[in-house]
Amino acid sequence: MKTTEQSSNYEHLDRMDTLDILASINAEDRKVPVAVAQAIPAIGKLVDGIVERVRRGGRVFYAGAGTSGRLGIVDASEIPPTYGVENVFIGLMAGGDRAIRHAVEGAEDREEQGWKDLLAHHLTPEDTLVGISASGSAPYVVGAIRKARGAGLLTAAVTNNPDSPVTREAEIPIVAEVGPEFVTGSTRMKSGTSAKLILNMISTASMIRLGHVQGNKMVDMQLTNRKLVDRGTRMIMEETGITDYEQARELLLRYGQVRAAVDAYLKK
Repeated sequence: MKTTEQSSNYEHLDRMDTLDILASINAEDRKVPVAVAQAIPAIGKLVDGIVERVRRGGRVFYAGAGTSGRLGIVDASEIPPTYGVENVFIGLMAGGDRAIRHAVEGAEDREEQGWKDLLAHHLTPEDTLVGISASGSAPYVVGAIRKARGAGLLTAAVTNNPDSPVTREAEIPIVAEVGPEFVTGSTRMKSGTSAKLILNMISTASMIRLGHVQGNKMVDMQLTNRKLVDRGTRMIMEETGITDYEQARELLLRYGQVRAAVDAYLKK
């Protein structure tokens, strides 16, 4: 039986009081980072492959169904505001945009649809596909990985079941064995948490390696709200030695980006 479908380690959840439920969930959640740590070598191999290909113009596609698809879309959608990079990380999910909020019946069972969704983006061999499937068997993901690998893309799979179909199809299988869910089969819990952690690592490490972080600062972030303008202003003050907040803020707004503002100031 798939690990993700095994019975919970806890019985009679419906008889637990609130604090017992929460403590038990927390006890299970503490297993997740330990499982993710075991996958770091595979994650590192993927990041190195992504960096090499993005430098040549490639992109990274996430493809998943249900919770897995939503997590990929969330991670991809946060790259432009955080690192100022558009159309490098792209999230796709079974059922399309409607499935982000509403279940689309049977969407993940369409084995050819994942590849069709990818073809709409005019793929090249420099692109990378990361299939996300807790069970490791979603046909939408399995089919996409199989076709993508055959077309020369770098392929990886993020899953919670070893020796599952996606691990056999992908060039780089990333497996986090988190064990049975607290609520049997509810993979939005530990499995989903492990996928979120792994996607954070993939995209963040890639962006750092590609030069979108200086020191420990997001120097290419988009100025989409007051909080980020304030953060950027203080980053400029720290990097340049400017002590006047308004001067630093005006510099940031003039150049629209911390990196550009600092470079312009230091070249004076």
